[in-house]
Formats: sequence, structure tokens, C-alpha cells
Amino acid sequence: MSRLGEISAQEQMIRQQIIDRGIHDQRVIAALRSVPRDKFFLPDARDFAFADRAAPIGHGQTISQPYMVALMTARLDVQSTHKVLEIGTGSGYHTAILAKLARQVYTVERLKPLLDEAWEKLMSLDIRNVRYRFGDGTAGWPEAAPFDRILIGAGAPRIPQDLLQHQLIDGGIAVLPVGPEEEQMLIEVRRSGDRLDSTDVCPCRFVKLIGQEGWAAGKE
Repeated sequence: MSRLGEISAQEQMIRQQIIDRGIHDQRVIAALRSVPRDKFFLPDARDFAFADRAAPIGHGQTISQPYMVALMTARLDVQSTHKVLEIGTGSGYHTAILAKLARQVYTVERLKPLLDEAWEKLMSLDIRNVRYRFGDGTAGWPEAAPFDRILIGAGAPRIPQDLLQHQLIDGGIAVLPVGPEEEQMLIEVRRSGDRLDSTDVCPCRFVKLIGQEGWAAGKE
């Protein structure tokens, strides 16, 4: 920047959509600054990369609005020693943000073309602390469990009890949208032994979580 006021579209997005809305976690903000959001958009949609809304990425899926990515990440409270499970790789943008914060990210996507594209994008950004799996995200990644944190980037009809009880560490945090398909509630879940304590964060709307502990594939 040569003069005050000459800031990038990405920096303007971070200041106006993230910081001005009350997210001040410096590690989250630094991660957002370090990942070029426009790289995760289809070529003909890159003009909308920094807009305050979700956007299509193909295959009936979307990339979440910047504020929602920041909010979910802040609520997840990822530390540099953490192993994180992400369900719903999507574009790979949120995967990249998590990878900047965590020791290791395990990401699962049920749509192979999206998973392949996300892998290519993260490789091009030299992000190497991510492992990728094609399959039902609600089944998690049992052989790598337990995880310190779990992020679910699609709307579940109910809290996926089996996944969180068996693959989230005691004291761990999960952040996910839960509710009917037209509008969900973003919730934070903390596991305390056999108990899952949930806190409502805000209303939201995500694509459906398809899988054993989600919606049936035929109902998309």
C-alpha cells in the first residue's frame, strides 16, 4: 500500500465484514489475511469473492460468506497443537484457514470433484498439514480419532451424537449448523464425558449434510 486508503479488496472485506462485526481474534484474522479467498472461486465468479454472502462453487455446493467462516473459526478456538476434523471440504477455503491455525487438519468430502479441486488449490498454496478423504463425512475419520476440534460445514438435521461422542476428545469443541433445511442454528458443542452441551450462536443457512448422521442422499 502506497497511501492510506489503498487497501486490497480482501483487506477491506476483513475490516468491514469481520472486525467491524466484532471478531477480534488476532490468530483468526491473520489466517484470513494469509489465504487468498478469490483463489477458491470459479473463474467467472471471482468478482464476487469478497462479497458479504455465500457463493456457488459448483456441484450444488457453496462457499460460506466471509463472516460465517470467521465466526465458526473463532468459536472453534483452534490452537497450534490441535488436530482438527473438518466435515465438508467444499472449496477448500475453510480447510486452508484451519490449516493455518492447527497442527493437522483431516478433511472429508463426499463429492470427489470438489475434493480434487480443493487438494490442488491447497497444494498450490503450499499448505501441507492437511489430509484428505473422499466419503461420508458423518462417519468422520475413526482411525485418526479422537480430534481436539470438529467443524461441520453443512446443515445437520440434528446433532450427530455418534460422531461427537466417539471422535471428539473429552473437553473438545465442535461447531456446526443444525436444523431444518431452510434455516438452521449455528451451535457450539462441548463434550463433557457422555454429555454434549450445546450453545446457540446465531441463525444460519447451509447446504445439507448428507450421510449416515445427516440427511438421506435422495432428499437433496
